[in-house]
Formats: sequence, C-alpha cells, structure tokens
Amino acid sequence: MAGLFDLTGRHVLVTGASSGLGRHFAGTLAKAGARLSLGARRADALSETVARVEAEGGEAEAVVMDVTDAASVERALEAAEARFGPVSVLVNNAGVSATKPALDLNESDWDFVLDTNLKGVWLVAQATGRRMVRHGTGGSIVNIASILGLRVTGGLAPYAASKAGVVQLTKSLALEWARHGIRVNALAPGYIATELNDTFFESEPGKALIKRVPQRRLGEASELDGPLLLLASEAGSYMTGSVVAVDGGHLVSGL
Repeated sequence: MAGLFDLTGRHVLVTGASSGLGRHFAGTLAKAGARLSLGARRADALSETVARVEAEGGEAEAVVMDVTDAASVERALEAAEARFGPVSVLVNNAGVSATKPALDLNESDWDFVLDTNLKGVWLVAQATGRRMVRHGTGGSIVNIASILGLRVTGGLAPYAASKAGVVQLTKSLALEWARHGIRVNALAPGYIATELNDTFFESEPGKALIKRVPQRRLGEASELDGPLLLLASEAGSYMTGSVVAVDGGHLVSGL
C-alpha cells in the first residue's frame, strides 16, 4: 500500500518553500522520492531548504520566483525544467496575510494578500498547466487553501476572501483541465502549529481559539503529510476538484 503514495522520479514544484509549511512539504515530498524545484523570492532562505532536503538524501534545487509576476514564474519554470524535466506535481503553497479589522485595511493591504494568495496561485497553476498540456504528461496540482476559505473569523477579511477564491479556482480548473489528465485539488489546513504562530497560541485569545477546535488542540505539520501525498500521488488518481480539510473538526464545530 505504501507504493500508492510513492513519488519516485516525479518532478515536484513547491512554491513558498523558503519557510513554514512550504519547507515542511519539501521534506515530506523528498522522502516520498520526488525531485524538487523549490520556489520563493528569498534566495538565501531557499538555499537553507535545499540544504535540509539534501542532508536527508533528497534531490532539490532552488528557483527564485515571485508568484505575482508572470515573467518571474516563467523564468522559474524554465530553470526547473532544465534541471529535472517537466513538472508533474505542483504544490501551490505561497501565501501571506494581513491581520487588521476590515475598517482599518487600506488598498495596499488588500492587494498584498490577494495578489499573492489568489493571483499568484492562478499564475503558477496556469503556467504549469500549460506546460503539462504541451508535454502531454498531465499531472497533479495541489493548491493550499485554508478552512478560512470555507468559514471566517475576524481581522482576516482579505485572507479569507483570497482562500475562498482558491477553493473556487481549484474547482474551476479541475473541471476545465480534467480532459488533459490534470487533476486539481485543494488542501485546506486548519490551525497548524508553526514557529510563526506559537506566540499567539500561547496568549489568552490563542488558547480560547484552541478550545473551539473539537479536538482541543492545534494540528502538527506532519498531520498534513498524508493528505498532501494523497492528492499529489496516484493514490488520489480519481480525485479532482476536491477540497480536503485537515482541521481537527473545526469546520463542523457548533456555532
């Protein structure tokens, strides 16, 4: 059964791979046998991710990429294909946030989040999808959404709007690209413990939020590994247009 999730020899592109979940996903995919192109804007941080993958016996290269810039995306894909050949799996992970009450948001806050989280997902998916069609290989695209694309909380209006857009974009692309052998699914994490949010979740508001999760705890990044590999590998070969929530039951908690 383990062979179902095997990615040996597959070329996987991960965006937002310089830190956080993107860096974790890189390690998970490398352990499954993938050859990795790791994209982000920060070359120094990308180099650290590459070094971590290689230290564990994986194969990876850094491709500097600004997901909000179509030309940058194309250059990164050219470099990735030159090293490892056509991309067969895309993990569209790059994302940002701006935490402010909606009345205090300015236009640049909105553009910062929507350009990266929605436009960026679109640009990378389209550029990768076009190449999959051109090469006649098909493939799998995994867009990283969020439970905040399905349900909302205060202070994150642009983030929630962007992730809701990712959910619908995923379904639209799945419908259009199925005939090309391209599967498009979304992974929607709930609240996952990372180095970026540990201070908040140690605060009283953070502890109160955790109590609203039916499992009464944060998720661990490793608990996303199975769902990620399901969507990326042939184990999920009959899945497209799906949105897989991994949230400790948060979405089904009572109002």
